[in-house]
Amino acid sequence: MIIPYNLDDEARNELLTYLVVSQLVGRARSGEWLKLEHLIESESLWLKANGGNCNVVERLRLHKESLLVASNMLVFPVMKDPAYLSNLFTDGWRLDYRNPVVRGIFDVCASHLLGPLDVRRDSGHRQ
Repeated sequence: MIIPYNLDDEARNELLTYLVVSQLVGRARSGEWLKLEHLIESESLWLKANGGNCNVVERLRLHKESLLVASNMLVFPVMKDPAYLSNLFTDGWRLDYRNPVVRGIFDVCASHLLGPLDVRRDSGHRQ
């Protein structure tokens, strides 16, 4: 059975967060960003575990975005520490969203994908 393309904004952001952390782990362990086949494997694991599916164009866009966001996070020394990064996961390599760092990465990814919220525009107030 083929799962239809079904990622909403939240799922897309969760997938990007997972790919960013995977990129950081790969970089911390090897000194290099994930190769395409490892990135595809990480993405496939997340999609399968979460019942998600998206088209090739969206997958490639998320690959590119994960590298961009992850490279910006290297300003924080802990993002280069493989032991620290492994603590962002629970059993089975699922991200631990109770961890404030994971939630912070999720927020950065959301801002990256969706852009910053303009409260004045979104609240209905006029200037």
